[in-house]
Amino acid sequence: MDAASIIEKAGFEAVEAKNADEAIIVLETRSDINVIFTDIEMPGDMNGLKLAFAVRNRWPPVLIIIASGRIRPQPNEMPTNVTVLRKPYSELDVLAAIRQAA
Repeated sequence: MDAASIIEKAGFEAVEAKNADEAIIVLETRSDINVIFTDIEMPGDMNGLKLAFAVRNRWPPVLIIIASGRIRPQPNEMPTNVTVLRKPYSELDVLAAIRQAA
């Protein structure tokens, strides 16, 4: 089960984006996004860490959850107030991260 399915199953709305550029467009057009869940490794020119910094700079109240299997960023390599999930993660891990972020 992917993260979007887990999130929707828990009763939240999940809005998916193919890449960071699309995620930025969603954030620019919707004011109801409270949490972003991103993978560090994603297609396009901007990886999940760059997306996290862009979100933190433009939408400071948005909570950020970053998933990663291979890359283990240090705290100084991430924006402030970020939750990191290590892959493989479980449904309980995703929901706990959302509740912790909120």
